[in-house]
Amino acid sequence: MKSAADVWEKVKSLMEGSMTAVSIDTWFGDVEAVALEDTRLVLCVPTDFKRNIIRTRFQSGVEAALKELFSFDVDVTLLLPEERDAYAHQATAPSAGREESDRYTFERFVVGSTNRFAYTAAQKVAEEPGGAYNPLFIYGQSGLGKTHLLHAIANRVRQLRPGYRILYVQSEDFVNELIGNLRRGIDMQGFRDKYRQVDLFLMDDVQFIAGKDSSEEELFHTFNTLYEQKKQIVFTSDRPPHEMLRLEQRLKTRFEQGLPADIQPPDYETRVALLKNKSLERGISLPEPVLSYVAENITSNVRQIEGVVNKIMAFQELMGAQVDVETTIRAVRDILRAKENFLPSADTIIQEVARFYELDASAIRGQSQNKEISTARNVAMYIIREMTQLSLAEIGQQFGGRHHSTVLNSINRVEKMMKTQPELMEIIRDITNAVNSAY
Repeated sequence: MKSAADVWEKVKSLMEGSMTAVSIDTWFGDVEAVALEDTRLVLCVPTDFKRNIIRTRFQSGVEAALKELFSFDVDVTLLLPEERDAYAHQATAPSAGREESDRYTFERFVVGSTNRFAYTAAQKVAEEPGGAYNPLFIYGQSGLGKTHLLHAIANRVRQLRPGYRILYVQSEDFVNELIGNLRRGIDMQGFRDKYRQVDLFLMDDVQFIAGKDSSEEELFHTFNTLYEQKKQIVFTSDRPPHEMLRLEQRLKTRFEQGLPADIQPPDYETRVALLKNKSLERGISLPEPVLSYVAENITSNVRQIEGVVNKIMAFQELMGAQVDVETTIRAVRDILRAKENFLPSADTIIQEVARFYELDASAIRGQSQNKEISTARNVAMYIIREMTQLSLAEIGQQFGGRHHSTVLNSINRVEKMMKTQPELMEIIRDITNAVNSAY
């Protein structure tokens, strides 16, 4: 089972336990495996609509099947047919990294009062890499455009300096690649050369590094090597460096020595502009009443706005519905209701806790009294209690039939620890964010 196609067929068969054969054929029947890298499976999806559905509804399930198959995390990248050739070229080019879509440009980034500073700083870095703003540290909540700016920097630098070696990586991929190399006993020099012999280094969601000693060590030396050579470094995060309580102080210092730039949720005018931009990209024009209604009701982030546009398109394509206020109200209400009524499953929470602590979910559910496993189990019980409506007895059933008093003791233990260990509060925040992002 060495080829990407073989792996993809195995993944689909593993998913038969959680999906019907009809659903698998509907959503994955025409999805083609393109490549299998060390910690990534690249798939080609025929339409952008289907790619959005797979990303939002099924990607976590695909990655769970890959974890079951390989026993370590393997990420999934979804390409459109027109992006496949570019991927094949990038895979052998010095600037190869994760997918960098041409649509992520400065021209397509909608600028408003809440993101103008970060946008301007990113432009400056792209025009003068390795200059005064090194590193550039962009931070803000999920879904506000941080990743868009990273890719926009890469695309602009590629235009202005074709010979530049550019590398974009998500911090989780960096960690998984490092773990994979260590497990397989691979010489670390190749890993280090990959990340330290570039002209532009872009890392997304760097907060994932915090608390992972080996990864922090590698990133620290990678940073120093690149910085001393005046190579441009750009990070994104969901929080500023001083709020990363589990991050080594020496890394915090380096993150803060450049330019921090925050992005806040878009204001009303920016939301209207985003709606116009996203709808025109998809070939539809939204009437003013529709724009006003959505902008007033969807306020949190860009992804929700994209979700509304996709929902309106789905109404048009599948039901022949016109783009009017009534159709839009249905789309917006569905999205808001789904968010309000969202209750994750205990299984999802346990999986995310296991992923964070780099343990098997079965170990957390089991009877082991190993300190690390016990801590992870207590954290899982606490988060399940906070995020679901399960009773103590029902939570206990998720962990081998433990008595409700045992569950209560575990939850109380976590609450006491949080009062004296701010780092634990940050861990629970990270896991909770990961659970929310899975939906």
